[in-house]
Amino acid sequence: MTKNKVEAILEEMTREEKVDQLMQLATLFYEGSRQKGKITGPMEEMGIELNTVHNSGSVLGGAGAEEVKSIQKAHLEKNRLGIPLLMMADIIHGFKTIFPVPLAIGCSWDTDLAEMSAEIAAKEASVSGVHVTFAPMVDLVRDPRWGRVMESTGEDSFLNASFAKAFVRGFQGENLETDMDRVAACVKHFAAYGAPAGGRDYNTVDMSERELRESFLPAYKAALDEGCEMVMTAFNTVDSIPASANKKLMRHLLRDEWGFDGVIISDWGAVKETIAHGVAADEAEAAQKAIEAGVDIEMMTTCYVKHLKRLVEEGKVDEHLLDDSVLRILKLKEKLGLFENPYRGADEEKEKELILCESHRQSARELAVKSCVLLKNESVLPLHKEQKVALIGPFAESGDLLGPWSWQGSKEDAVKLSDGFKTKTKGENLFISRGCDIVTALEGEFEEAVETARKADVIVLALGEHSKMSGEAKCRADIRLPEVQLELIKKLKELGKPVSVILFNGRPLDLHGVIDEADAVLEAWYPGTEGGHAIADLVYGDKNPSGKLSMSFPYSVGQVPVYYNAYNTGRPKLEPVTEYVSKYLDIPNEPLLPFGFGLSYTTFSYNEPQISADAFNSQETLSASVTVTNTGDVPGEEVVQFYVRDVTGEVVRPLKELKGFKKMYLEPGQSEKVSFTVSEEMLRYHHSDLTFKSDPGEFVAFIGPDSNTGEPLNFSLTSSFQRV
Repeated sequence: MTKNKVEAILEEMTREEKVDQLMQLATLFYEGSRQKGKITGPMEEMGIELNTVHNSGSVLGGAGAEEVKSIQKAHLEKNRLGIPLLMMADIIHGFKTIFPVPLAIGCSWDTDLAEMSAEIAAKEASVSGVHVTFAPMVDLVRDPRWGRVMESTGEDSFLNASFAKAFVRGFQGENLETDMDRVAACVKHFAAYGAPAGGRDYNTVDMSERELRESFLPAYKAALDEGCEMVMTAFNTVDSIPASANKKLMRHLLRDEWGFDGVIISDWGAVKETIAHGVAADEAEAAQKAIEAGVDIEMMTTCYVKHLKRLVEEGKVDEHLLDDSVLRILKLKEKLGLFENPYRGADEEKEKELILCESHRQSARELAVKSCVLLKNESVLPLHKEQKVALIGPFAESGDLLGPWSWQGSKEDAVKLSDGFKTKTKGENLFISRGCDIVTALEGEFEEAVETARKADVIVLALGEHSKMSGEAKCRADIRLPEVQLELIKKLKELGKPVSVILFNGRPLDLHGVIDEADAVLEAWYPGTEGGHAIADLVYGDKNPSGKLSMSFPYSVGQVPVYYNAYNTGRPKLEPVTEYVSKYLDIPNEPLLPFGFGLSYTTFSYNEPQISADAFNSQETLSASVTVTNTGDVPGEEVVQFYVRDVTGEVVRPLKELKGFKKMYLEPGQSEKVSFTVSEEMLRYHHSDLTFKSDPGEFVAFIGPDSNTGEPLNFSLTSSFQRV
């Protein structure tokens, strides 16, 4: 279908049909839906008329080939111009085959596997009738109290941008119109949703524009540069204006400056929420501000359908704004090939073949292995298969391994930890006890756990947060494990046997009472459908941990937000510690575990760090290198990380910034030289006037296994290049 035909459809549409095209409704409003029935509660209060449903442009939460085709067929019979619906859903870290949560995927530092996970999710989603996924979420996160940190890949803009591009490639492929196995991606939440005050969801975000551009915007831009088709607005304010009513953010920056011409969709109810924010007096003003800001689709509120037509007729809203929004939506439908094939990839038979197929499960297992991070190991792991093992804890036999935003995933399909362990050791060598629930213990459970542990040589504790303790609106001020689990650790530690802890959680935790009591700690996050197998692979040494933290673990919640690339102060804490410097009296300044940290069953040495020259200009590049050697007894994978510090800037600069990373596999005794290119472009930043340029001066490079380690390599830039 040509662009001219899309424009011809627009010309035939009535004003009411145009407005309704901007409406997104849940599946239960539509004929053909399994959920179709009497609409009650808040959805009944929306007052949606049948004609609006027939004219609407997109569906929220439709999935399943049979249902989607049924909805689309009924819709096309009612829609006057035969405009197909867009089916959108939250396919965040897998459709039916669930991969680790995105924060865990970030800890893999493996963008190829991340891309593969999105490609598999797209295959399963598209064959089930989904056209658009509300992913990737690329919000930069620094506060583990916020429940949605699990949906991001971490605290660093460079790493987040790398994963953003990988996810978009995986979801969309190279040609959405011809590749029925792909879905359109929607990057979210624009912008800075990951920085709510107090770590409380939906709360105010307040930062300078320079900080916004420097730290929070790069990952969104990376996703759009990769061709991401859609952007979702954030719930929060940006410069005291809610994102969904923020013309400077959406029209001036996103559209005019960045040149984005795709669809902008609000988050659930965000347009109407501008009233609660206090920038719109009523729904009519909310509609006017949102359409003027550039919001094309209003999700699950009715400000547009109830007021936009009148606002246009009264001359308060330029009709070209309405036409532009409709045209963007029609173009996306055209790009997906929906006018020729409204059922697109939906296929009941292929659905049965693809969903949860063995190859998808194996890929989920591989990524889960790479996403786990070994935080401590006092020569306890890996276990020997002949050892007698007590597997104890609320996650020992739990299927709650999928984590939040695993919408179509099923706990029944998840491989439990106990089932994974049973594939590695004989039944008479494995003893299982729950010990306690997530937050409570039944009478006698501690005693039963102790008796179970007495039979074993080693104790493995499976502890963590229930999946409903992470995700949207799941914020926690106390980010320790629940007290009952800490008590269980103490009880079992008294037996004097080696204790390993496996953690299942969606955020960095305050690990006091865990890391100081246990002999080994493996951070498994929510590992997904194949979690039990993947963790057993690691615990029994069939695989070697290689994950590195993509978000710092605080020493205490009192430090939060704590992150590696902070600024120095005029009175930095230096050794020896003196009075009147920037420090806490009762805890360290530094996190318990830094960004980039992760152990292995082998060891690696970093020798002979070198830089090719001590100075260069804007037309040249330098090479920074180091030789990495596997100094242990088993093969292993190491994530070599490259950081740079700008010693003196026009504005203060971070103590370190990640500028590159490489994963390398080394056999015992094997050495390999790793090199990183230093360019002038790499050294640019936003100045006080928001120009993006580098400054001549002194720099320091570091190559190491984490953000705290690495010998300094000094160099200078003698001339710079400016881009406004």
